[in-house]
Amino acid sequence: MTKKNIPRPTESELEILQVLWQQGPSTVRFVNDELSKRRDVGYTTTLKLLQLMHEKGIVTRDDSSRTHVYRAALREQETQGMLIDRLLDAAFGGSALKLVQQALGNRQTSREELDQIRNLLDSIDNQNPTTDPDELA
Repeated sequence: MTKKNIPRPTESELEILQVLWQQGPSTVRFVNDELSKRRDVGYTTTLKLLQLMHEKGIVTRDDSSRTHVYRAALREQETQGMLIDRLLDAAFGGSALKLVQQALGNRQTSREELDQIRNLLDSIDNQNPTTDPDELA
């Protein structure tokens, strides 16, 4: 599936995908139990959402036994990347700086997270060295 062909999951579908990404292939009952830990959700609602997600190609379903088992058809990192790209364009005019400033400014960021962000930035900087115009002279 190319990046442009990835179905765009709704918020409720993303909640289900989070369960499937974290727990692996799961039954409707298991997914519903996990969702119910966060908010009140009925079994039939979870079942219907999974059926719709199956039709959209967001999940696959093993129906070889009486209890159907659902598996995420979308990879977590690919889905996150697609959603970030859309958010970046729609809400931040394509500016990664504005996105990061908003994300870090709205939440308490731990020292450990800041260190991880610094390491990530250093890693990106080392992979994409820029040429200093003064060095070309």
